[in-house]
Order: sequence, then structure tokens, then C-alpha cells
Amino acid sequence: MIIHGWSIDGMLEGWIWKLAAALKSSQRQLNVIIVDWLSLAHHHYPIAVRNTRLIGQEIANFLEWLELSVQYPRDKAHLIGYSLGAHVSGFAGSYIDGSTKIGRITGLDPAGPLFEGMSSTDRLSPDDARFVDAIHTFTQQHMGLSVGIKQPVGHFDFYPNGGTFQPGCHLRHMYNHIAQYGIIGITQTVKCAHERSVHLFIDSLLHDDKQSMAYWCNDIHTFDKGTCLSCRKNRCNTLGFNIRQEKPQRSKKLYLKTRAHMPFKVYHYQFKIHFIKQIQEKQLEPTFTVSLMGTEEDAENLPITLVEGISGNKTYSFLITLDTDIGDLMMIKFKWEGTDVWAHLWDTVQTIIPWTKGTSRQGLIVKTIRVKAGETQQKMTFCAQNVGNIQLLPAQEKTYVRCENSKRQKKKFR
Repeated sequence: MIIHGWSIDGMLEGWIWKLAAALKSSQRQLNVIIVDWLSLAHHHYPIAVRNTRLIGQEIANFLEWLELSVQYPRDKAHLIGYSLGAHVSGFAGSYIDGSTKIGRITGLDPAGPLFEGMSSTDRLSPDDARFVDAIHTFTQQHMGLSVGIKQPVGHFDFYPNGGTFQPGCHLRHMYNHIAQYGIIGITQTVKCAHERSVHLFIDSLLHDDKQSMAYWCNDIHTFDKGTCLSCRKNRCNTLGFNIRQEKPQRSKKLYLKTRAHMPFKVYHYQFKIHFIKQIQEKQLEPTFTVSLMGTEEDAENLPITLVEGISGNKTYSFLITLDTDIGDLMMIKFKWEGTDVWAHLWDTVQTIIPWTKGTSRQGLIVKTIRVKAGETQQKMTFCAQNVGNIQLLPAQEKTYVRCENSKRQKKKFR
């Protein structure tokens, strides 16, 4: 059952038919029911919120009728609710009579205003169905309110790109939307990120071979360090229709990155690099690029900006995502961006004052690079190709290849 949300114009939105078509094309034995509650959704928002309970009760009554009239079990029902429709689904689950629950509820960016911070009985919650999952795509504050709810409301709550803004939907695109749609372009900008939850779900139906994987993590800042790419003990799951329906002991917040368009899947990699700074005078804040050579494809000049500067002998962890599957990673080229403006001056000084030959210029030593692939869970260690010259200076690039003894020295990733 597809359940729409608050209506501004009193019309069924185009995504409804796209989602219905995607469900019907999935080669599964299913019926798709579209819940039309426009007459009660096309009101001022607070009134529409009040009406969600009434519609939830109607849906509960309908499912009970199906069970009595054609022996259709409620635990085979899957309610897919967008925005306010997510909470309608929750009320349907809480109002249905008997101890047997609805099979599954999926909340697509459940509405935030008048639901954020409310008790579990006043919004969608894990108690409302046998399995509840939610995709949060626009929890960013807009005009003092978050459009989508930020708090977890399911057994698994997915936060693509942190759940605030989405690629291709940033506010800087508002001017383009205003040029295209007029003043309602502001609404289009909000709608882009809010509705992205729907299109991520549709994507999971249309691209069976490109299922987006998400990973349990405390927050997006930790995820951006790449330290959360573990699938042990239900720590990862598939976003969308094909989610693994295993109820965790407590709600899990899962994070992932996506592209700006369908198919949304990207490939997640954790990189751990141990830097040794040769001169300790000041903190370095370099920018690096990395090129990855795989058995299927290459990915070149990917930018890496460290969250903190390099200040000594320390290991740094960060996340890299790729739009394409490069196969097995075989070689890494690591470059310190920028110009070594004083390199020539240094060489001149060495010529004039020969005893400076043994003095090191400010640089970094990178002996190994450790990599973990989120999608395959494969761990790899890469060593400098030229072991005799492991010093890295500005504007220099070093090549790293799979260490010969990497299998024996599998170091643990956090």
C-alpha cells in the first residue's frame, strides 16, 4: 500500500505512479493499492497532521476486512508511507485489532514537524509492525523546522549522505529551480531532498544488481572517516525494498553515500594512512589526491582533504566513494597536491652551502596504505613500490602496490 503525504495542490504526485510501476515490474506476486486521502491531506499542515490518525484507523479497518473476507493475512501487508503517510502507516499498525502485527512498514522521509520528539504512540515507531524501516533524506532545518524527522523511528533507520541534504538538491540549486519553476522553485528545492527517499526506494526495485549498502554508525562525521564499514553482527544492510528483515535488539542508524541520480549506488572504501612528519615545527594541512587502479576500471585524481592537520606520527582514516565498480584494487597512486615552490631554492642553497646536503626538507613518510572495501569487506595492505624512496614532498606522487606479505599481516580495521 502506497500512502502519500501532505498535499499542497490537492493532486496525486507523479512519484506515486513511478513507485507503483516499479513494484509491479519487480516480478513478484503482489497487488499494489494506492491510498488516496487527498481530501484530508489538502489542508493547513496542523489539520492534515490531525487527520493522519483517522486515515490510519481506516487502513487498519480495511486490512481487518481483507483478512475476514478473503483470508488475506495482515502480516503479508507492506505499507509504504511518504512524509505524513509514514505516520499514517504507523497509526494503522497501532490501531489494528489483535496481537498479530502488519508485516512491514517503510517510512520514506517521515514528516518532522509536530512529530519530532513525540512519544512512540504519537508517530511511526518499531512497535507498529513486525518490521519497520525508514529512509531519512531531509532532516535539515528549513524555516525553523526540519521537513523530515531526524530521530530513529524503525528497526533500521537509513541516513543517506547524513540525512540532511542530498547530492543535486543543495540550496545553491535553488536559483536554477526558481528560474525553471518561478517562486515555487523554493518548494522544488525542499521537495528534491524530501522526495529523494522515494526515488532511492524505487531505485532498489529497478536495479537489482546495484543495491545500495548502508553501515551502522554513530553519526555522519564518524562515517566520513571510513571507520564504520563493518558488516559483522548485522552492522550493514541493504537500503530499500530488498532489505534484510532481521530485527536488531535495538534500533540501528545506518549511513551511506549516494550519487545525485539513479542508479544511486556508490562503492565505499576506508583508507588508513600512517604519516610520519619529518620536521615537527608546525602543523601541515595538505590536500592529497589518490588514483586507484582496479582489475575492471581505474578511478583517477580523487580528492582527499583531512579533517585535521598532520602534526607528527599518526594514523589517519578517511572515506572514499566510487561511482563505478573497479573490481579488485591492485595499485594506488598517492599525490600531495600543490607546488614545491621552495624546492629549487633549496637545491640552490645546497649548491652554495654543500654541508646542507644531509638536511631533510619538510616532507612526509608514508610506508603503507591500508584499505577496506565496504561492499566486499575485503582488507588490503599496500606498500611503497620504491622502498628506497618513501619520502613524499609537495607536488610529488608515490605508487603503492599490494604488499607481498599482506595476507600474513592482516591488521585489524576499526
